[in-house]
Amino acid sequence: MQRLTRLKDKIEELRVLENKLEDIYVLYELSKEEGEPGLLTEASGELKQLKELLEKLELETLLNGKYDRNNAILTLHPGAGGTESQDWTEMLYRMYTRWAESHGYHVEILDFLPGEEAGIKSVTISIEGENAFGYLKTEKGVHRLVRISPFDASGRRHTSFAAVEVMPEVNDETAIEIDPKDLKIDTYRSGGAGGQHVNKTDSAVRITHIPTGVIVQCQNERSQISNRATAMKILQSKLLELQMKEKEKELAQIKGEQQEIGWGSQIRSYVFHPYSMVKDHRTGVEKGNVQAVMDGDLDDFIQAYLKQQAVQS
Repeated sequence: MQRLTRLKDKIEELRVLENKLEDIYVLYELSKEEGEPGLLTEASGELKQLKELLEKLELETLLNGKYDRNNAILTLHPGAGGTESQDWTEMLYRMYTRWAESHGYHVEILDFLPGEEAGIKSVTISIEGENAFGYLKTEKGVHRLVRISPFDASGRRHTSFAAVEVMPEVNDETAIEIDPKDLKIDTYRSGGAGGQHVNKTDSAVRITHIPTGVIVQCQNERSQISNRATAMKILQSKLLELQMKEKEKELAQIKGEQQEIGWGSQIRSYVFHPYSMVKDHRTGVEKGNVQAVMDGDLDDFIQAYLKQQAVQS
């Protein structure tokens, strides 16, 4: 039924676009007959909007993977470098949050571990909305930052790395059965913010899936029950990702294509100094407005990678 509803929606979208094209043609003909430049200007503006809608529809046709329509679970980890890399991780967290919100997606923090001085040690967020995983799967990999460090009193240039993991959120159709005997569940005192209750009780939960060695944790909720439910949600997604990689005959590990979080493995570089540039090393796409990218302007990178994969497949 869900698939049927989606197909009906797409057919309706095509009908709307067809009607819009007819309206533009009518405006164009009227502008010629009446010699009214205002009508031609209006037709030109409508045509530009139609082109954008067609490009969006074309991009959605590339999202044909089994899990592309699912919500996404995004996990960010800093590489070596202490506070500098942790600050870079927080910048990426803000970037993805801004991107998601600008596309009408709902963002929920599942687990958050702040750095001692600044930044983030690790964060896991759920991004909910149609095609969230299909778009964000393009962001999986190591991201490199080059800038003058605000934490260096000498004002030297630093290079930092952070890893992005992206998994499809499990739904009823993709749920994986997990034997409770295969789980090792530990509770501990939360180290993050959350008030007296969180800090004084063992509300945080860590779950180890013994057969695969996958470990997940959650300490962001106020109760142990809530943290356990969220940790199980993340575990389901990680096991699904592992299953996907095994089917693709790749390395059976949850980090997928990722290697060492450092030199030579980055998918994208964000250069703040000595020049301003963001470059995707897989597609060659470059953007000179770094601040716009950090504010969530990622669509050019996402579209280019999806199109590249479509051609290669």
